[in-house]
Amino acid sequence: MKNVGEAPQEELATGERSTRNRVARSILDHGPSTVADLAKRLGLTQAAVRRHLDALAHENVVEPREQRVYGARTRGRPAKVFALTDCGRDAFDQSYDKLAAEALRWITEQHGEDAVVAFARARITAQAESYKAAIEAAPPEQRTEALAKALTTDGYAATARSAPVGEQLCQHHCPVAHVAEQFPQLCEAETEMFSTLLGTHVQRLATIAHGDGVCTTFIPRSGSGGGSTQTTTSASASTAGRNPA
Repeated sequence: MKNVGEAPQEELATGERSTRNRVARSILDHGPSTVADLAKRLGLTQAAVRRHLDALAHENVVEPREQRVYGARTRGRPAKVFALTDCGRDAFDQSYDKLAAEALRWITEQHGEDAVVAFARARITAQAESYKAAIEAAPPEQRTEALAKALTTDGYAATARSAPVGEQLCQHHCPVAHVAEQFPQLCEAETEMFSTLLGTHVQRLATIAHGDGVCTTFIPRSGSGGGSTQTTTSASASTAGRNPA
């Protein structure tokens, strides 16, 4: 990863840049974060975190946002969170986005959108093979966590957390986000893959490709809205890559 939040030489000597990179990395791993969250995770004072965030914002590495709330809102104004910008993500992931997007545009022009869908499904099917054994070895109540760990190994910085009547699978990083912004078929195929691996209906709530800070997928608890994979896959894909909120 190239260094983010470049600082003058006198600051580098005191480890400022290293700490600044830790702040940016924490946002990458955990998603949009408040000053208090970052201070607690990194063992820094909130004043120090604000100073580093100001520098990172000046370098267009992070940006402040209003915290998104899923479900019922609580009283009071939502806390401000800091999320990585596209520039900030690029600092962690040097990819061949332009080449990939050009290739998919050529496929679309030569063979139509169905060919892009076929490519996306073939790509994700191959990727899913490395996840299947880990998920099947886990108890049913731990399969979302097993999927999150498998995704993290592939660079998606994924976590699983409890949610009302189910769980949320959160991917804090997406190596193909810039391409998926232009070709949502990649997100749709991934959502289908989650549904197949977990054997239940899943619903995409947000995606990085759509401009959200985290890719969030809802997995209902067994018996609270599941069904056959064949029935639910198309429904899941209909909102993949889009934020229905």
